[in-house]
Formats: sequence, structure tokens, C-alpha cells
Amino acid sequence: MSISTHVLDTGRGEPARGVTVELFRGADLVASGTTDDDGRIAELAGDDVGPGAYRIVFHPSSPFFRRVEVEVEVGPGHYHVPLLISPYSCAIYRGS
Repeated sequence: MSISTHVLDTGRGEPARGVTVELFRGADLVASGTTDDDGRIAELAGDDVGPGAYRIVFHPSSPFFRRVEVEVEVGPGHYHVPLLISPYSCAIYRGS
């Protein structure tokens, strides 16, 4: 099982660079990373984590959002969980 992410600043029409992203299982922080120049974290979690419920916490630079959080249930395979963010709206979806 693996998890990747991508953060796009839709207000500016460009990748969101330097966004800290954390992955929790219950109260335990199991992984973290910072988006690169393309707004991506290619491998937030790899084979060292197993299927189950996880919480992904994004810390974007936004005039309104200080933290965007989603809880996901993952099984075997790869999961891509992007965040689209603008100054006053956001959306998270399961990518491919």
C-alpha cells in the first residue's frame, strides 16, 4: 500500500509549493513531507504502512485555511489524494 498527494493552488493556477502534509493513524504520526516545486509528494507513505483508516492533514498557506484534514480508508494498492485549494475554498478527491 502507498499514498501520494498533490496540492494545487487553484486561485493562482499553479502548484502549491512548500505545503507540509502529515499522515496519522489514530493519534500516531506515521509520515510527513513537504510538497516539491510541482506541488507533489510522490510517496507520503510506502510499504511500511498497512491497510486501514488514516488521517491526512494539509497545512496550506492560505488567508483562511490553516489546516485541511481528511480521513480515508485504504486497502492494498496505491492511493493518490490531491488537495485543490484557493483562498476561500478547497476540495479533496481520490486521484489515480
